[in-house]
Amino acid sequence: MKNKTDEIVRRRIIDLRESKDWSQSELARRVKLDNSKISKIESGIRKVSATELDLFAKTFDVSTDYLVGNTDNPNSADDDMNTVDLDKALSEEGMAMFDGQPLSEEYKKALLTMLRAEKRGE
Repeated sequence: MKNKTDEIVRRRIIDLRESKDWSQSELARRVKLDNSKISKIESGIRKVSATELDLFAKTFDVSTDYLVGNTDNPNSADDDMNTVDLDKALSEEGMAMFDGQPLSEEYKKALLTMLRAEKRGE
């Protein structure tokens, strides 16, 4: 795993699995993934796909925002007042996604420029 978000996802999956006293095999069965994929995710060798992230969130009954570290509230998806710091999300590597795909660095910079210009009233 190369970035902060990947490390947060990896750590939260491990913590949630251990809090339920599940083995890696039990988690693999519940999310319908091979045990080797769970092992590689937890060891940091393999990234979690967007589809898998959703499976983990549903299995652990937490929000995807919690899994990626956008919030420390596991149930923030149910909270209408959930906020995201766009400056932080767009500034950190790998945090911003659209339509299930990470935004390029160029696109994130363009969005930040646009948002800052709008805030200044330009």
